[in-house]
Amino acid sequence: MSTTRIPLAGVIGAPIAHSRSPRLHGYWLRKYGLPGHYIPMEVPEDRLEETLRLLPHLGFVGLNVTIPYKEKVLDIADLVTDRATLIGAANTLIFRSDGKIHADNTDGYGFLENLRQSAPDWSPKAGPAVVFGAGGAARAVLATLLEVGVPRIILTNRTRHRAELLARELGTRVSVVDWVQAGNVLEDAATLVNTTSLGMVGKPELRVPLDGLRPGTLVTDLVYTPLETRLLRVAAAQGCVTVDGLGMLLHQAVPGFERWFGLRPEVDEATRAAVLT
Repeated sequence: MSTTRIPLAGVIGAPIAHSRSPRLHGYWLRKYGLPGHYIPMEVPEDRLEETLRLLPHLGFVGLNVTIPYKEKVLDIADLVTDRATLIGAANTLIFRSDGKIHADNTDGYGFLENLRQSAPDWSPKAGPAVVFGAGGAARAVLATLLEVGVPRIILTNRTRHRAELLARELGTRVSVVDWVQAGNVLEDAATLVNTTSLGMVGKPELRVPLDGLRPGTLVTDLVYTPLETRLLRVAAAQGCVTVDGLGMLLHQAVPGFERWFGLRPEVDEATRAAVLT
């Protein structure tokens, strides 16, 4: 009889029922015929560290982390990657054989791979980028855009102070404008990224005037419910190249799946369909 454990992984957060990660990882496990299970777990905050220390002993090889624990797990992890430190949050944990918890952030990777797959002609060096929002997702997007050579980033957020704090951390290539001026900085943008929840189902619409967008600008929205937000619809009508947010969710999951289950999964149309059904 084999004593090899079936690898377990999962996603932790509070709440967790909305997560599409179990559907995604379950699809990949079935597609590639791999042993393993991926489980959603709602963990109370006062049991977070206890849970993370216990799970490796139960056969878990790693976890995804979602709201509200993406920052908190950095204080628990034994090893934190440079990019997770820069972003100030982790979305992927690897439980190592030596018992240590390794924390990483793959949001920036997922964001970039989504653009490369969906808009292969996009060049980060084509001109300035405009980014809406200054939360955790914005940190990952900004750090990635800077890393791949975007010459200048204009950051705008409903709370200006939060944007200014973030810009100060990231250096002189990031400047801040007031939220009420957001529509006035789009004419020069080669790339526009919405990292806010505005436009999501159940949230207010993104009301920034978009008539300044020029044809050929790459416009992407991290919101993926609905897949086509008002931002993407208006941008497409004005001749922009548009990329929805679902691909980022799919691509950010690739490195974790590979580390946990030993195979690098492919993100294709069948993957998108499996997560949307």
